Amino acid sequence: MLDIKNVKKTFNKNTINEKKALNGIDLHLNEGDFVTVIGGNGAGKSTILNMIAGVYPIDSGRIEIDGVNISREPEYKRAKYIGRVFQDPMLGTAAGMEIQENMALAYRRGQKRGLGWGIKNSEKGFYHESLKKLGLGLQDRMTNKVGLLSGGQRQALTLLMATLQKPKLLLLDEHTAALDPKTAKKVLEITEEIVGEQKLTTLMITHNMKDAIHIGNRLVMMHEGRIIYDVSGEEKAKLEVEDLLRKFEEASGGEFANDRMMLAK
Repeated sequence: MLDIKNVKKTFNKNTINEKKALNGIDLHLNEGDFVTVIGGNGAGKSTILNMIAGVYPIDSGRIEIDGVNISREPEYKRAKYIGRVFQDPMLGTAAGMEIQENMALAYRRGQKRGLGWGIKNSEKGFYHESLKKLGLGLQDRMTNKVGLLSGGQRQALTLLMATLQKPKLLLLDEHTAALDPKTAKKVLEITEEIVGEQKLTTLMITHNMKDAIHIGNRLVMMHEGRIIYDVSGEEKAKLEVEDLLRKFEEASGGEFANDRMMLAK
């Protein structure tokens, strides 16, 4: 479903601030894979998601989704393949619009815009049932402005919107990092339910090592723009946080230094 071949990216080339973000990344995801990605600051985790989404152009290499080469496609053309949830709960929704209006925009992604752009009653029923599954009571607040919702409610809504039209690939960029622990746990539960129900191919960046181990069927560790550890199946199921730290030291030749991730042990 996702094929990344020898992708390289350097920011601020030939300047004092030159930074090699991706050093020839190779990554293959099968349909239905749920891959968690961990690594220290500057490892290239968010960069790889931005490269897939088309936020920045790649320097070289190839990116394919479901056999289609999207390496040079602009961001708006890739949107029909990709659902994305950002770290900031404010980014995925329009605060001044109603919940149902936000959902209508997400539901019609990729469709041609005509004159009949109002929300039909049949759609309202679909949105109501979809919101009900979140278990947050939002189905009874469909005409409320999204700006009135809490960060956790907005992030859950963004996740639902990103998957209303089943994407070929779901990108989750530390989507619980800005939430309190209780809310983050709830959003992660919703994430697992939606991904499992729709069998979505998913790439999730997280700073929480326990979450990385317990969620999904595969774990990838990055360091200095490279993948240094890739584990799945039984081996992943048996992992402990200490194993990850040891693997990092073996592969990178240094100690894991990331306060956020260490605190999340």
